[in-house]
Amino acid sequence: MTLNILFFTITIKKRQSTLEEALHDQMVEKMYQENQERVAKYIRHY
Repeated sequence: MTLNILFFTITIKKRQSTLEEALHDQMVEKMYQENQERVAKYIRHY
């Protein structure tokens, strides 16, 4: 997508992620979900 505003041209492209980045993101998401489950055990649901 290209935007022309006054004298500026802004081009936005979707960033390609590498295999290492994808694996890292997947691992981080898994750890986040595990921590959310752990926290949910300590929160009382009324």
